[in-house]
Amino acid sequence: MPQQKTPLPFRIDVSDQTLDDLRDRLQNTRFSLTETPGDSGISPDHLREIVDHWLHRYHWREHEARLNRYPQFTIDVGGDTVHFVHIRSLNPRARAIVLSHGWPYSFAEMLPLADVLTEFDVVVPSLPGYAFSSLPASGPLTKPGIAETWHELMTSVLGYDSYLTYGEDVGAGVSDWLAAAHPEAVDGIFATHAAFTPDSRRVGESHAETEFFEWFAAKWTRSFGYSAIQATRPDTLAASLNDSPAGLAAWMIEKLDAWSDDGSLTLDSQLTTVMLYWISGCIGSSFRAYYDSSPLPELPVITVPAAVAVQVGESKYPREMAERNYLDLRGFSHLERGGHFTAAEAPDLLAQDIRRFVATLEE
Repeated sequence: MPQQKTPLPFRIDVSDQTLDDLRDRLQNTRFSLTETPGDSGISPDHLREIVDHWLHRYHWREHEARLNRYPQFTIDVGGDTVHFVHIRSLNPRARAIVLSHGWPYSFAEMLPLADVLTEFDVVVPSLPGYAFSSLPASGPLTKPGIAETWHELMTSVLGYDSYLTYGEDVGAGVSDWLAAAHPEAVDGIFATHAAFTPDSRRVGESHAETEFFEWFAAKWTRSFGYSAIQATRPDTLAASLNDSPAGLAAWMIEKLDAWSDDGSLTLDSQLTTVMLYWISGCIGSSFRAYYDSSPLPELPVITVPAAVAVQVGESKYPREMAERNYLDLRGFSHLERGGHFTAAEAPDLLAQDIRRFVATLEE
């Protein structure tokens, strides 16, 4: 079958039947009767508040209409469906930038940043297996593989000779691999989830680098359970989350709350992302980014121009590590606010730093 060459316009259109079914499931939620003391995850009382808000104050049709104001498309790339937003600048000579989300994200978390990067052509794809993008028809879902798909999207499909890249979480790894694998096309990489040094390159690391790894490991000691399950038994977990909207919300919103900077994401924005997972049934396929993640080739040193703005959740990330992984480091700073979901939490600050970085490319 010949590959589709022209992107098709796309609109989100959830049926009333789907929303009625969702309402019934939420109204019949069975909440846990006990709560474990301590930092044990989302509490039954908080989940009751979330479900109550979802049922009585959250209005999907308003958020659906808002998302549909963005120009969305789908395209066949290598036999796989890629969903993406493509916002063209009024400047016909604008640079292009691709923004890659992570888990438990959707493309929606990248749109606040896209809104303020008006001097750029902005492309926001949904990762394979997330929302309206399909999983790879063959082979595993890996960051290097996604990077190849994004490169084809940006060049062969959309016609850009070169572009900038930015990503968060899983998308940060995709962004790193884009820059590493395609220096001929990537004008520069901006990172708030900067690359960690692979073990083979940690020889002679500074005290600050060693201290960062120790701090990061201690911080996440009791928080990596979700990753272990998603990487080893994803289908068992997905069976329950795909059947229970309250369970899905609990699994996702716990992370959306914990990883943001002082809980800066609104409940409506969180539920919009949960809704995108629910209506597309993508929670199981989103886990493939974890299940297929090992073993992977080691990320090469990145030689294209780069800048790092450390987000609050990785505040001890040292400049020495950035210099070790990004050889042409044009800027290094710490953001005053903005956690794991930086593009959604601090889009204005992030956009300012991206502009300063791009200015160094034009000197």
